Formats: sequence, structure tokens, C-alpha cells
Amino acid sequence: MKKTKSGCETCTWDDTAAWLNRHTYLSGVDLELEVLQAEQEGRDLASVRAQIRALNRVAAPDNGNPLGGGRNGQWLERYKKLSTSIQELPLRSGYPYNEPNDLAEIVAARGEPEVEVPQWSGTKAKLRRQIHGALLGRVCGCLLGKPVEGWHRTSIEITAKATGNWPLERYFRVPTKKMAERIAALRPVHKFGATVKERWYNSCLMPHINGMVPDDDTNYTVLGMDLLMRCGGEFTAQDMASAWLQELPLFTTFTAERVAYRNLVAGVVPPYSATLINPYREWIGAQIRADAYGYANPGNPQRAAEWAWRDATISHVKNGIYGAMWVAAMLAAAAVLRDWEEVIYAGLGEIPAGSRLREDVETIVALWDDGADFDLACEYIHALWNERRMHDWCHTNSNAQIVAASLLWGGRDFGKCIGQAVMAGFDTDCNGATVGSLWGMMYGAGRIPKEWSEPVNNILRTSLVNYPEIAIDKFAARFADWARGDK
Repeated sequence: MKKTKSGCETCTWDDTAAWLNRHTYLSGVDLELEVLQAEQEGRDLASVRAQIRALNRVAAPDNGNPLGGGRNGQWLERYKKLSTSIQELPLRSGYPYNEPNDLAEIVAARGEPEVEVPQWSGTKAKLRRQIHGALLGRVCGCLLGKPVEGWHRTSIEITAKATGNWPLERYFRVPTKKMAERIAALRPVHKFGATVKERWYNSCLMPHINGMVPDDDTNYTVLGMDLLMRCGGEFTAQDMASAWLQELPLFTTFTAERVAYRNLVAGVVPPYSATLINPYREWIGAQIRADAYGYANPGNPQRAAEWAWRDATISHVKNGIYGAMWVAAMLAAAAVLRDWEEVIYAGLGEIPAGSRLREDVETIVALWDDGADFDLACEYIHALWNERRMHDWCHTNSNAQIVAASLLWGGRDFGKCIGQAVMAGFDTDCNGATVGSLWGMMYGAGRIPKEWSEPVNNILRTSLVNYPEIAIDKFAARFADWARGDK
């Protein structure tokens, strides 16, 4: 800060840069990622290569921050103009994928359905069991993956083996002193010691688990369920965007959601809120927000996908949108089907046949059909995607492949399904949550083993203003009654 002649303090560029560097996702400044994202979605960058080179010639600070030094306010304005212009570039010649954002164009690009999904029929009690199972399963899977979120796969394996929990068959625990010494001797990149100081972190490890701590993967599920009960199936993207601003503190959002939040506050409405200075626009955020729309539409994957599309357009494009539609449609199908491959294809039937997401998920199904094992599927995913690069670690498609693999090779075993989702690495709490939600929808709350359900103690805590804590069974029952029309 510096003082003006009148004695008032004013913000300098260094102050601004420090703030934006501290909250990277808020600024959306990442030139390398923006170029990579644009290339992957097929943009023809020939006309802007000179601008990209000019911006790159100004070196980033040595401390790894995106702004500072020569990357000053003028550089930032040039970056913003480039990022905006990239969104308007045509696709390059020969790009093999067809990936629209408009709903009507997505529907036209779907192709013929491969799975017939029957209509849901059943009692109020049955739907309550299924939605309770889905929400409880989501919580359990998220809780398993949360303490190792951001860890490399080798670090997860080292810690799990040292604590007698590989393959994963229960929640992670606080290591004893001897366990911690064994872990440290193997020098993993990530580890937790015998003393875990952070309260939320400690609350994710046995024997200290007593309910679910707040997490974005469950915040959005509760928010979606609440919105539907308040607004009904005619809700709009703007309705959900308003719910974000009313219920979610800014810094409980991440990546694409934080950028979209910034845009919304600035008066940029969906779908433009998804594209303005947002290099995270195909990351996993929309996929983790989709569950409520599947819960609300058992046996109707098309409507579930359409509702998820509305939500996803706040922050995402292309495969970022399709991931949300796929998950919502799978949940709707899991309420009435009993075969994971059929559920996966019911979800794929709601997204463009010529999309990268469909291609990537189908390669996992092909491995399953060819008789490969889960380890081989994991190796295949890790050969395609670099877990040490944030873009790959958090991308919709890499994590969707893990979700598909975990379901196929986990089958009827809840613990095996969510365990594999976390053992595979990448976005562990997101994938554990999605897999647990799908399994719970198919089989109901009563089939989730007690070693997973009892530590949760029926408690879900959130970051939402009006839902600091909920009883999982009662909230699920209220939503199930709404979904049946028993208002």
C-alpha cells in the first residue's frame, strides 16, 4: 500500500499481484494451461501464436506465482484479451471430435441409445432407501478419499500398506509411531505422521471420525437437492447461480467454480460465466455437482442429464458439461438397472457420440470386456494422464475413467468399489464420492456395510449457510418424498 498526497492509502500493483497469486483460482491466470486447454478442445491457435509467444517471453516469477515482476498489470490485460479471443477461434481442420455446448446440439449428437432404461416403479419406502443409499454412499466414498486428496498413487499405496489397509477395506487411520516410521523410511511424496494437527484432517482418520466434515463434493449435492425442493424441475442456471452466491462462501469453491463465482459477482451470467478467463472449464467441478439431478429422476436418464446440463453451464464447457450429464444419467439408470456396464452406457447415451469423454470411457469398458484386471486399467489411465500435472489430475475425463473402472471391477462390493476409486489416485474424494453414490442408488442404504456407515454416524456437515449439519437419513427421505411428488 502507498499513501496519496491527501494521506489516503491506495493499492499498488504489487498488492494486487500478491492477492491474485494467493488466490490463483480466483484470477484464472495460467497461460500454459489456457493454451493446453484450447489445443485439447480443438481450437486453431495459428492466428494467436505470436501473441502467446510474446506473453511467454515475459518470464514468470521464480517463486512459481503467475504474476509479478514483468508480468504486471499491462501483461495481465493482454492475457485477458488473449484468453477471451481464444474462446472465439474456430476449430482446426481435421479435429476429430464433435463437442457442442448447446443442449439441442448435444441431443442431436448423441447417436442411437445402446441401453433401454425402464421406468422406475416402486413404493415411497423403496425410493427413500435408494436415495438414502446414494447420499450415504457419496458421503462414505468422499470421506475415504478426502485425507489423501492430492496424493500420488504411490504415496496412497505406501501409507495404506504400512497401516495394514491395502487393498483399501476401511477408512484411513492415524498411524502409530512405528507405522509412521515405516512410511517415512519409504520417503513418499505425501504422508501424514503419527500426530495430525489439523482438526478437519484428523476428523477424516480413524479412530476420530464422527460424521462427515464439510467438503465441496457434498456441499453441491445438498445444495442441488435443496434447490430442487425449493424451485422444482423448472429451475434455471441463473437459479442455481443465485443459490451459490446465497449459500456458498467464495473460498469453499475451487478452480472453475471459483472463476465462475467471480464472474457472477461481476454480472457475467451463464453460460458466459463458464468461459471468461476460465482455463479450468473442462475440469471435474460440474461432474461433482450432478448427483441431485439423478436422485430426482430415477429411471429417466434423459431428464437427469438435461437438469445437470443447466447446472454445468454455469462453469464448464464441452467435456466438463458432459461429465455432469453422464453422472446424473447414470444415477437415474442405477435406480432401475443392475449391471454396471449397462449403467455406464445409459449415461454415455446422453452425451455426444463423438466426444472425447465417450471415447475415453469406452476404452475402459473395452478393457473390462477383454478380461483385463483393475491394475491394468489403472496403469492404462496413468499412461494417458500425468497425475503430477494439475490439468490431468483434475480433468473430467481422467477421473471419469477411474469411476467407470471402479464400478466395473468392484461390482456388488461397496468397499471394493470405493476403495478402488481411491487406490487409483487422481481426484480421490471426488471419485470415491461419485462411485459411492452410484452404488448406493443401485443397492440402497441397507446394503452399505457397517464398517463404512457407522463412523459417519448419520451426520453430514456442510459449508452451506443454511445447512451447517444435516441428518442424512431425514434429508434423503424429505428429498425422496419431493421426487415422488409427495410435497
